[in-house]
Amino acid sequence: MKKHNTQSMILWIVVCATTVYLESGVTVAMQVTSTGPQTIQKAQGEKVTIGCTYTPGSSDTGELDIEWSNVSPDMTQKDQLILSFSGGTKYAYGSPEQMKRLDFIMSDPSQGDASIGITDLQVSDTATYQCKVKKAPGVDMRKVTLVVMVRPSVPKCWVEGSEEIGGTVSLRCKSSHGSTPMNYVWKRESGGAIPATAIQNSQTGELLIRNHSASFMGNYVCEVNNAVGSEMCKYTLRAVKPTNKVGVIVGAVIGALLLLLLLLLLIWLLVCLCHKRRYEKEVANEIREDAPAPESRPTSRNSSFRSVLGYRSHPGVAYSSVMNSRAWPGSARSSTNTDRSKGTQKPPASVQGPPPLKYDHRYGYPV
Repeated sequence: MKKHNTQSMILWIVVCATTVYLESGVTVAMQVTSTGPQTIQKAQGEKVTIGCTYTPGSSDTGELDIEWSNVSPDMTQKDQLILSFSGGTKYAYGSPEQMKRLDFIMSDPSQGDASIGITDLQVSDTATYQCKVKKAPGVDMRKVTLVVMVRPSVPKCWVEGSEEIGGTVSLRCKSSHGSTPMNYVWKRESGGAIPATAIQNSQTGELLIRNHSASFMGNYVCEVNNAVGSEMCKYTLRAVKPTNKVGVIVGAVIGALLLLLLLLLLIWLLVCLCHKRRYEKEVANEIREDAPAPESRPTSRNSSFRSVLGYRSHPGVAYSSVMNSRAWPGSARSSTNTDRSKGTQKPPASVQGPPPLKYDHRYGYPV
């Protein structure tokens, strides 16, 4: 029993001594003293400071070594070293694009502040950052998770439905860009609160109104927000008297009938035109079949042309010959006899000359 009491007394003395020593401001070993949230949410394009202040212990006499790295979510993979300070020199290990925006906030991190700052944040900067400070034999570290999100874009407000009294109206609100989760809230800008009969969906941005009436008229505001920002849009809801559906239906039926009648008339005209062309073609074929084929008589054609040409060249001579044969038959006989004696046979005096020729267009020569 006495032995147990002795051990308890010794333990109590050690605890008290340790407490007094710590309260005196003397640090036993290296200690990172930065405080703050373990998770930081920032909007894309903003800047952030990740704190890492430290206090070395009295027994820490080794060389100061500071390391910033991205902790791998896979425990089997190594952490990615991005920035370090050792032997009074700064070393960068991240990508060139990242190192343009990431650096120590102090020019000399050995003065107790190894915090870093990142400017123009990108979604790709989302990671868990670890600050490790070593000064043999002391070592301490701190982890902070940075989440870079995209602000919601300005949403679009519109209505689905005819806004007729008695009908169903759906007010819609949608943001095209932004990191999830995004929350939508419809508010009434004028005319009081939204009636309880309206159903609001904060995930899809819909405000559903059944049995629409004039009491729902007014200006509505839709606000969309996420952890890093918010935007809004407005819509003015009306209440329209319902249209005469019977008149619309009757007008639609009459219009359809007129259109059908016009189509039938067009078909009838096309049929008539086809019959007319076919009839004309048949008549033309019959005319060609009834027309006599022209005779091909090259000799008679040439003689006819010569006769015409002779008649036209010496009309007086031809006329006088005919008249002489009619006035003096004896001379005709004598000439006939003379011709016979010479062996040339003349036509009898009673036979008159051929009738005048006429040009026939069907054959293309005088007949």
